[in-house]
Amino acid sequence: MSLHGKRKEIYKYEAPWTVYAMNWSVRPDKRFRLALGSFVEEYNNKVQIVGLEEESSEFVCRNTFDHPYPTTKIMWIPDTKGVYPDLLATSGDYLRIWRVSDTETRLECLLNNNKNSDFCAPLTSFDWNEVDPNLLVSVKSIDYEQTIFSIETDVTCYFTKCLSYVCVSLSQVYDIAFSRAGGGRDMFASVGADGSVRMFDLRHLEHSTIIYEDPQHHPLLRLCWNKQDPNYLATMAMDGMEVVILDVRVPCTPVARLNNHRACVNGIAWAPHSSCHICTAADDHQALIWDIQQMPRAIEDPILAYTAEGEINNVQWASTQPDWIAICYNNCLEILRV
Repeated sequence: MSLHGKRKEIYKYEAPWTVYAMNWSVRPDKRFRLALGSFVEEYNNKVQIVGLEEESSEFVCRNTFDHPYPTTKIMWIPDTKGVYPDLLATSGDYLRIWRVSDTETRLECLLNNNKNSDFCAPLTSFDWNEVDPNLLVSVKSIDYEQTIFSIETDVTCYFTKCLSYVCVSLSQVYDIAFSRAGGGRDMFASVGADGSVRMFDLRHLEHSTIIYEDPQHHPLLRLCWNKQDPNYLATMAMDGMEVVILDVRVPCTPVARLNNHRACVNGIAWAPHSSCHICTAADDHQALIWDIQQMPRAIEDPILAYTAEGEINNVQWASTQPDWIAICYNNCLEILRV
């Protein structure tokens, strides 16, 4: 199957700079709204909030604000009911929380995970807990620390505090993500330079469990949990052309390898509504959707393929609109109906 020829099911936005970080809003009253982060190799970078005008079928920029350094990740508050303030988090030199309105976006607070200095090591990633939106976990790349931030918010006021330093990993940490296992609040995993996937529990932070190690000890760059079945997660190695699917009940041995890409994989996104569908994106310009329900039998080919006009560096599956996937390449954002 191919998406080519279905132009009404592909919408494109061109930013004034290379797009790297990107995330869908989950608020029910903000359909087809995304935040985009620039990748400019200097201090002055930007974040744009764009939305699709469904009547004109055109993306429009709602707001642009300055951001120090490129954003390594962007996330909207996981508030599907719209009861919290409209918040956006970005990572870079610090973890920043922004309040978004129809007319402006303002910095609400700046979170520093260094107790002894006003300076902060670069943050490679973070995750916002879907069960408890007052909880964020971040990782920084220099001294390998993973930090839990506790935030408190209601509809009128908002303030934050650093809850604790949770652990020090054995290597640089590149990505981190909460699991939906055990109620969805306490379990998370990280990947990093030593090629391992480590599981943590907020209730027992004195140790971690290694559930996978890359055979060649290649650094692992990304981690993504299955949205419907918390037993499964996906990861990928630096400069690798395959995605490894893991079952936490059978540690150390992948249950599937997705290896049809012909260049480095850059992004992974599980379907929000299905436990057996996952999208991968790579430097070969391809976004591929796979059906993995036949595991542990080998997964030979994707069920859907889309070829972009450039190397795809990010892919996000809309959690509240599961028919839509967003990809980024060069200075372009595209959303695709699947």
